[in-house]
Amino acid sequence: MKKPMKKNLSTAAIALLLLSVADLPSRSEMQYAGIVPNPAASVRTIIDKRPVVHADGIKFGAYDPNGDFGAQTNVATEHLFLPWEDVDLETLRVADAYALARGRNLLITIEPWSWDVDWRLSSAQLRAKVLRGGYDVNMRAIAQMISQLKSPVIVRWGQEMEDKSGRFSWAGWNPQDYIAAYRRMMDIVREEAPGTRVMWSPKGEPGLQDYYPGDDYVDLVGLSVFGLERYDELAHNQHRTFSEALKQGYDLVAGYGKPIWVAELGYQGGDAYMKPWMETATLKQSAFPNLQEVVYFNDRDVHAWPFDLGRPDWRVVESPAAN
Repeated sequence: MKKPMKKNLSTAAIALLLLSVADLPSRSEMQYAGIVPNPAASVRTIIDKRPVVHADGIKFGAYDPNGDFGAQTNVATEHLFLPWEDVDLETLRVADAYALARGRNLLITIEPWSWDVDWRLSSAQLRAKVLRGGYDVNMRAIAQMISQLKSPVIVRWGQEMEDKSGRFSWAGWNPQDYIAAYRRMMDIVREEAPGTRVMWSPKGEPGLQDYYPGDDYVDLVGLSVFGLERYDELAHNQHRTFSEALKQGYDLVAGYGKPIWVAELGYQGGDAYMKPWMETATLKQSAFPNLQEVVYFNDRDVHAWPFDLGRPDWRVVESPAAN
């Protein structure tokens, strides 16, 4: 039988392998009474849309496979994505050296699947294998490598578990099954790499509370906050600000009393839409007292968005390939 090839992660922040997997459900825009597009208001002249990092604001980090934040000195965290199959873990040392040279933490999102769609298990198969310990060896190998890294590390496992779009194989499991799987993986991390902080990271949707694994298994809470101008028009009939997009998820997790991060941040649209996001993402706001850091997702989205909007380009310096 042909064996899958191991894939190296990129240099810099270790690039996320962009795969075309199941798209989110889409419907014709004609079915929605959204805002009529205003081409004049959607003009983009901004060349670099990176968030303003306020000196007295919250901390800032980035998932940055393109290296756009490589020379920026006020970046606190280097984010990388890691599948737990078909990957050369030695390349984590590259990311560690990169982060260490810049005085950054490492936020490692571990996705419990292969990035090769031909080798992925179904959701049910994945759940059964994880719960019976079939992936313990994968997680243990990652944790053992983390224990050798010199940078402070935060592990984020199985993100956006309450999402119902079908984007992730581990999302939408019975909550008790997810909690059992999450705890199992975090127990391995704490056994092999003591001192590593762990992040529980829902998307920010109603129902996330059913997946909370308990205070002992959460050092930080991470949320995902994205702003896409045309999506806002169609789904919300208004242009949302960063604060408006964050509020639902923040309010749902604030009661846990844990430090809160935006583990994935992105925005795309015209100048008038993006400027408020750029200016307020790292601004301290009284409505979000537990918000400690935002981490920008500096790449094109891996998945297509609803309403036939394709894969948004969140990159701060727009990639010509995305046009």
